[in-house]
Amino acid sequence: MAIAHAAPGQLVDVQPLGSQLCEARTFALFKTSELEVMRVVMPTGKTVPAHKVKGEITIHCLEGQVDLMAGGQTQRMKAGQLVWLEGSVDHALKAVQDASLLVTIVLRK
Repeated sequence: MAIAHAAPGQLVDVQPLGSQLCEARTFALFKTSELEVMRVVMPTGKTVPAHKVKGEITIHCLEGQVDLMAGGQTQRMKAGQLVWLEGSVDHALKAVQDASLLVTIVLRK
C-alpha cells in the first residue's frame, strides 16, 4: 500500500524517529510539478551512489550521521545540520550511523 502524500496545508511531523528508525522506510512527503520533499532513511552502512539532479537540493540531517560527498569533498553531517547544493552537482551519501534526512529537490524540466 502506498503512503499518501501530504495535502496542501496539512501539518507533517518530521521529528527524529528515534526507536522507530530501524523499521522506517524512505518516502516522499509530497511532490508537486516543481518541488519534492522526502524523508530518507539510511541504516548504518547504507549508501546512495553518486548522482545528480537538475534542480537545487537541500539535505537536512534529522538524526544520526552521514558522510556527504559533493563538490570533490566529503563532509560528515550530524543531526541538526543542513546543506544546500546547486543543481547538477554530483553527490553521494553514506550512513555512518542510522540516520534520517529531510531532502528537498527543486524539480527542473
